[in-house]
Amino acid sequence: MNTPMLYRLLDADPAAGPAELLHRARADRHPPHLVLSALVRDGVRTGEPARAELARARGRVAHYARLAAGLARSTGVRAIRGLPLAGYYPDGLLRPPESLDLVAPDEAALWQAVIRLVTDHPVEQIDVCLLGERPHHTAVTVQWPAEDPLVDPWYRVHLSTAALPGDGHGVPVRPYPVADDHVECLIALAESRLGGPAPAPGPLTLLDVARLARRPFEPAETAAVLAAYRLAPEAAALSPPHTRRRRRRGARHPHRRPRCPPPLGRPLLMPGNSVFRPARPAVPSVSRMWPSLLFRTGASAPLTCSGEQ
Repeated sequence: MNTPMLYRLLDADPAAGPAELLHRARADRHPPHLVLSALVRDGVRTGEPARAELARARGRVAHYARLAAGLARSTGVRAIRGLPLAGYYPDGLLRPPESLDLVAPDEAALWQAVIRLVTDHPVEQIDVCLLGERPHHTAVTVQWPAEDPLVDPWYRVHLSTAALPGDGHGVPVRPYPVADDHVECLIALAESRLGGPAPAPGPLTLLDVARLARRPFEPAETAAVLAAYRLAPEAAALSPPHTRRRRRRGARHPHRRPRCPPPLGRPLLMPGNSVFRPARPAVPSVSRMWPSLLFRTGASAPLTCSGEQ
């Protein structure tokens, strides 16, 4: 992962310099911390305000990590979504610290974790909701202000007895993902696209997918897991629009497929898998979804992560 990749994903002109890249990140409502950390890693000269902003963001991520570790030891909850995804980023690059998402093994553990948070932090807002049919699952969101709430967003911890809440219609609540860590991260990204027509994946989602693509996915098993969780269409939609056009052409002409870098030059999802349910039909393009995720928008070269082993 390198700064030129960020210029491409944010559609910024490299000739305009790093200030334009950061401005584009803020204007498109993409948290700027990933861009800031990339510029610092590249040795770009930054002023005290930028360094202070990045330091606060790093402190927030570190605080979330400490919270997750401490609550895991005391209550059995564990982190899902953002914090595990951040672990796949290279050292020095900061995935935006939006919130801390935790899943609890049962309701008793959930409320124990909430009590710990309320005891240890200046909590000002608690939201509770019930998920699914009886027996219901419980979700609680705990929030408290940052040190400077005029500049930084509030701390936000979301706890639930169901890792995957579904969409309230065709996809039910699924309490706990059971898969390898990187497959669970892919499931979480696909789940985030439930709830109606979703826009094309943004830069952060594409970077998340590019990081996950470096992990050893087993095609048939991953297809079965995504189908069992009823997320195959959403997983297919994680690719950029131009790669979906590639797949449609490939569907009409089976021998025309985009060239893919190894080791992912093979199908990940199988539309004909028997575990697909009629209410969640397979997408014809799914069989070639995963390799195309490595291709950057508007070009045929794969996303590369220079300087990494």
